[in-house]
Amino acid sequence: MQVLKKIIGGVVLFFLLLIAFLYIFDYDYLIKAVRTIYLQGHTTAFLDDYKEFDNHVIKAAIPQPWPVHKNYNSVKETQKLSTLNKQLGTVAFVIIKNDSIWFEKYYDEGSKTSKTNSFSMAKSMVSAMLGKAIMQGKIKSLNQPVSDFYPEFKDGLASKLTVGDLSSMASGSDWDEAYYSPFSITTRAYFDDDLEKVMLGRKIVRTPGTAYKYASGDTQLLGLILQKATGKSLSAYLSENFWKPMGANEALWQVDSEEEGHEKAYCCIAASALDFARFGKLYKDHGKWNGKQLLDSAFIAKSVTPRFKTSPQYGYGWWLKEHSGRSFFMMRGHLGQYVIVQPQDNVIIVRLGHSKGEGNAVASFTPDIATYIEEAYKMMENVK
Repeated sequence: MQVLKKIIGGVVLFFLLLIAFLYIFDYDYLIKAVRTIYLQGHTTAFLDDYKEFDNHVIKAAIPQPWPVHKNYNSVKETQKLSTLNKQLGTVAFVIIKNDSIWFEKYYDEGSKTSKTNSFSMAKSMVSAMLGKAIMQGKIKSLNQPVSDFYPEFKDGLASKLTVGDLSSMASGSDWDEAYYSPFSITTRAYFDDDLEKVMLGRKIVRTPGTAYKYASGDTQLLGLILQKATGKSLSAYLSENFWKPMGANEALWQVDSEEEGHEKAYCCIAASALDFARFGKLYKDHGKWNGKQLLDSAFIAKSVTPRFKTSPQYGYGWWLKEHSGRSFFMMRGHLGQYVIVQPQDNVIIVRLGHSKGEGNAVASFTPDIATYIEEAYKMMENVK
């Protein structure tokens, strides 16, 4: 019995010392990571993890249901698409054609109202909010210096950093986009309770505005700037200028802490597939919604055009892809969350799910994206 007590006492002491170590060396965010992710059986963030975090509400107004296409669900998934959806744990697959729901299917007890983590699709929405703030005169232009909002960036290379650089992933910061390392800055940002402090600790190590490098921290800093410029939380600003006018349903946005929390601007809006699709339609229609210009068309055109010739896959907050002779722009998120838009064909493809399959999503487009596009078009071609 004495031996057992010593063992238990030793284990308790070890964990107390470990916790003390984490707090002393500023790694206490890992306690939250273990509680919310790892003890749930996951190795990274997951689709409904918003239930484990504090959230701000993105308020809705009067919902505007999507019209239903005359050929609604008249064609089944292709065999290849069905197999891929099962393999990768798809929870929603939707095709919107001519602004009407042409095909939709939900999996794992999901439905058209089910909320799912957007992950980095939120970056496209934050970029839209930047465009709106410029449109309203709250931010001067894409060329406004970040130091106008945060004097911490007024010296050296940081003095050249603009809000446009943040939107186009060209900050030149030391951000490390590593999702599966518990010690990476990306992991810290996901679990830390003070995102502003985290962001102000970043360094600019390359000349801003000269090259693309994907960095979630760029969007997070942009989100903090938008809060300063508009005097509103990101959730309130998104609700007022986009969510309510577009008739989306109530949604949630993860924040770093309960009291006066900052939204995780680079990710984590919990909403439905059909509500995410509204941003695809807004950009497809050059910023107009029901005849009202919600966003400047010139800003949208710039957003879906590559900023750098050496990085044709990215504009300002939107991914860009050429495939089978067609040009697509898209919202993309961790684990394979997509809103894929082909404006000439008036087609929007939405896929949400648990995995994107093989490939490095940060460096390139994963193979699943091409399959979703190809099989969706095959389905549409099968309609006489």
